Amino acid sequence: MRRQGSKVVPAQRNAAPGPTTGRAVVPPVPRGLPLHRSGPFEARLRYWFDTTLSRGTPALVGWLALACLALVVPVSALLVWTDHRAPTTPSARIAAVWRNTGQTLRLGGEVGPPLRVALSVLLALIALFYVSTLVSLITTGITDKLLALDRGHARVVESGHTVVLGWSEQIPTVVAELVAAHAQRRRGVVTVLADRGKADMEDEFRATVGPVGRTRLLCRSGRPTDPVALARVSPTTADCVLVLPRDSPGDDAEVVKTLLSLTAAVGEEHPVRVVAAVRGERYLGAARLAGGPRATVLDTDDLSARLLVQCARQPGLSLVHQELLDFAGHEFYTVREPGLFGLTFHEAAAFSPVSAVVGIAHEDGSVSLNPPARTLVLEGDALIVIAEHQDATYWTAAPHPYDPTAIRAAGPAPTGRAEAPERFLLLGWNRRAHRIADALSRRTPPGSVLDVAAEARAVTVSGIRDLTQALGHRLFVRHHPGDPTLRETTDALDPTGHDAVIVLAADPRPGHDDPDDRTLVTLLHLRARERERAAAGVESPCVPVVTEMADDRNRLIAPHVPGADFVVSGRLIGLLMTQISQNPRLAAVFQELFAEGGSTLRIHPAGRYIETGREVSFATVVESAARQGACAIGYRARGPAHGVCVNPPKSQLRHWHQEDEIVVLEQED
Repeated sequence: MRRQGSKVVPAQRNAAPGPTTGRAVVPPVPRGLPLHRSGPFEARLRYWFDTTLSRGTPALVGWLALACLALVVPVSALLVWTDHRAPTTPSARIAAVWRNTGQTLRLGGEVGPPLRVALSVLLALIALFYVSTLVSLITTGITDKLLALDRGHARVVESGHTVVLGWSEQIPTVVAELVAAHAQRRRGVVTVLADRGKADMEDEFRATVGPVGRTRLLCRSGRPTDPVALARVSPTTADCVLVLPRDSPGDDAEVVKTLLSLTAAVGEEHPVRVVAAVRGERYLGAARLAGGPRATVLDTDDLSARLLVQCARQPGLSLVHQELLDFAGHEFYTVREPGLFGLTFHEAAAFSPVSAVVGIAHEDGSVSLNPPARTLVLEGDALIVIAEHQDATYWTAAPHPYDPTAIRAAGPAPTGRAEAPERFLLLGWNRRAHRIADALSRRTPPGSVLDVAAEARAVTVSGIRDLTQALGHRLFVRHHPGDPTLRETTDALDPTGHDAVIVLAADPRPGHDDPDDRTLVTLLHLRARERERAAAGVESPCVPVVTEMADDRNRLIAPHVPGADFVVSGRLIGLLMTQISQNPRLAAVFQELFAEGGSTLRIHPAGRYIETGREVSFATVVESAARQGACAIGYRARGPAHGVCVNPPKSQLRHWHQEDEIVVLEQED
C-alpha cells in the first residue's frame, strides 16, 4: 500500500517503467510476511561446512578423522559391550574400546598413562604420514608416466625401424604398406611422429589400417620440425625416415623445416636415409638441399601429371601402376645372382621362370630399364625383377622353352609419315593442369588439341594464352568456359570426338566440400550420356576416361564409365614413397619409369607379338617382345573390364584372343 495525499491507494504489482525516469517501480514487501536476513539452519550448516573444506588439506584431514571416529568408536563400543569375555568394569571396557579403535585406525591402541597413549599415537601418526607419503609419491610417479605415455612423449629406443614424420592424406596408405612390407620380417617397427594426439592417431589407424600383425606401430605426439621431438623417435638408428607433405602446397616449407630439423637431430656426420615429398616445384630444390645426399625428394604434382597423361594415352595403365606399387601383389625387387655374371641381359632373363627380369642395377647406383639384349651382366650388378616377394625369384639350369612358330616378326619400320594429331578433353582445373598440358605436348604429335572445360574464375583467357605460348604451339589449348558439373557443358563439347577425357579433382581448400564431390557429379553426367546414346542405338567409340581423385574411398562409389581409369594421386604417391623406403635403388627405377624419353609401360595388342586364336605360353610372349626390344611383364584379358595380370609364370598356357593386350616395358617414342 502507498499513501497518496490523505487516501491509501493499493500498490501496483509489476508496474511498468515510469514515463519520465524509465525505471521499474519495485513493489514493497507485503506486510505480515517476515523478511529473513539469513537462510534456514541447514543452509547455514552447509555453508559453514563448505567454508571449512575450502581451507585446504588440513581441513580435509580433520573432517576425515572425525568421520572415521564417528564410525569406528560406536562400532568398537558395540563390539566390546556385546562380547561376553569383555571386562566388567567401565574403565576396562573404555580401554578395550580405545584398543579396538587404535588397531582399526592404526594408532597403536596403547593403554596406560596419558603420556604413553600420546606417544603411541604420535608414533602411529609418523608411520602413517611416512607410508601415505611414500604411496602418494609412487602413485604420482606412475600416474605421470602413464600420462606421458598417453600423450605420446615417451622415447622410442629401437634400431632398424621406419619413422614416418607428419600427417597428411598419404598416412593411411604409407602405414598400411609398411605393415605389409614388414609382414615377412620376424620383427618390424613403424613409428609415427605427428602434431596430433596419440589416442587420435591410434584410433585413426585402427579404422583405416586394421590389424598390424607382428609389426609394432608406435605413435608419438610432437612437431616434426622440433629437433627435441624428433629425438624421441630415434631417427639416428632408423632404417629410413619418410617425410610426408601437408595437404596444401603452401605448406611445403614445413617439409624443408622438417628436413633441417632432422639434420640437426641426427648430425651431419651421421646422415640418415630419407624419402620426402613436396607438392610443388617451388620448394623442391630447397628440400633436396636440406635433405642431403641420402635424401630422395619427390615432386608429387609432377608425378601425378605424368601418371594422368600416361593413363590417358594408354588406358588401363592405372591398374598396372597399382599392382607394381603396392605390396599386395607383384612389385620391383633387385636380385644379385653371381652365376649370371658374364651373360647377356637376354640370356639372364630367360633363366627366370617365375619373375620378369626388366633391367640392371649397376654397382655405381645407376639403373638401366629394358637395356639392349646384348648388354652384359657384370660383377657387382644386380638384376631388376618383378616378383611376388623378395625371395620368390629363382633360376633354372636352362632357359624356359617357347614356341617359335607362334612368334610374330616385328612390323615394318616407320616410313616417316607424320602421326595424326590427337584431341583431349580436360574437365576441371587445378594446380596440376599446367603440368598435364606440358606433358601432353611432349608426348603427342604436332597439331594436337587440348580442350579445357572449366569455370572462368579458375582459368583466365590470359592464362590460356600464356600456357599456349609456353608450349611453343606443340599443343593447342582451347578454353571453353563452363561448369563441368553441368550436363550441358559436357554435351556441348561432345566427348566422343576426343581420344581421351581427363577429369580433374579440385584443389582441396579448408572449409570447402570434398574435392571429389564435383568429380563424381561429372562422372554421373558422362555415364548418363553413354547410356542414353546406347539406348537410342547410336554407335560411338569407347572414349577412355581418366579420373583424378583425392580420396581412394570415393573410387569405390564412382559411377562406372566404359574405359575408365582412376588415378588416386595421394595413394599412388604414398605407395611410391613406401617402395623407395624399402629399397633405395628403386628411386632410380621409378625416376626412369615416369621420366620423359626413358623406358615406360605400354599396352599393345597381343597380335603384335604372337599368333592369336591358339594356345601359347607366356614364355613365347616374353621371347617375342624381347626380339622387338621390349620386356613383356603381363597381359590384359579381353572384355570391358580392365583385368590386368602382372608377372604370370612363363609356363602359363592360355588361349589368346585378338582383343587381348600385352603389357610391356619399352623405350618411349
